[in-house]
Amino acid sequence: MTGGDALVFLQGQFTQELRQEVAPSVAFGLWLNQKGRVLADSYALRIGEQEVWLFSQASAATVIRERLEAYIIADDVLIDDFTSSWRGLVLVGEDAKAWLSIQVGGALPDAGEFRRIGEGFVFRGWRGEGETWEWLSPEPFPGADDLPELSGSDMERLRIVAGIPLVPVDIGPGELPNEGGLDATAVSYTKGCYLGQEVMARLKAMGKVRRRLMRVAGSGPAPEPLPAPLYQGAKKVGELRSLAPTGEGRFAGLALCTLLGLVPEIPLSGSAEAPGNIQLLDTP
Repeated sequence: MTGGDALVFLQGQFTQELRQEVAPSVAFGLWLNQKGRVLADSYALRIGEQEVWLFSQASAATVIRERLEAYIIADDVLIDDFTSSWRGLVLVGEDAKAWLSIQVGGALPDAGEFRRIGEGFVFRGWRGEGETWEWLSPEPFPGADDLPELSGSDMERLRIVAGIPLVPVDIGPGELPNEGGLDATAVSYTKGCYLGQEVMARLKAMGKVRRRLMRVAGSGPAPEPLPAPLYQGAKKVGELRSLAPTGEGRFAGLALCTLLGLVPEIPLSGSAEAPGNIQLLDTP
């Protein structure tokens, strides 16, 4: 996003604070519709008043672009999509952190900050329980082929075990940020107006949501395909949105479940007739 109104325009659309005098250089937030439902998420990297880069792990660039273009009227804003020409490297663990610090040439950026490597960016990500790092660049990553590589399944397991929602897989256009706990990490309640802000303010002031994304663990066959319905006895109580194998015939998952009548001690199953083989790990 570039142009004379880039930062001011985004401030009125993004759920996180972007004003230079009070906000960090890197902010993780959401793009909501008028009803407060989650259309997409992204990191916003503020280069200056007239340049902001947006990056999302799983929300499509076309979705974010269409969401923004719908509200550009007389604003001096230009949107360019560099998805096809840029690449990303995720780094997990102390060895990867040490390797990255060499590439950066010094201390890694603090939370909310970024460092430049050539034309690219390095900043702290949110992929698991420990520190993770994102390196975005239009150029190859020198020496990265020498690092041990985690599979997609490994990365999913780290994310799911940590209870981190993936937008729009776990929380999407049918859900509110609060149903996935994203109100705590991706929503500012002090920044002022943005699209969907009135809904967020009412939720904060008036009460709780009726559904919540919760961690689950199961054994044996997992429900498929995803999203898969989940039952307690004959009652449908939610949907399994994400899962990853954890070894020895077991799996971990994230499930969006109703909070009305859900009994945490009773296992869930993939059908009304099957015995329960999925246990809730979080308390409703």
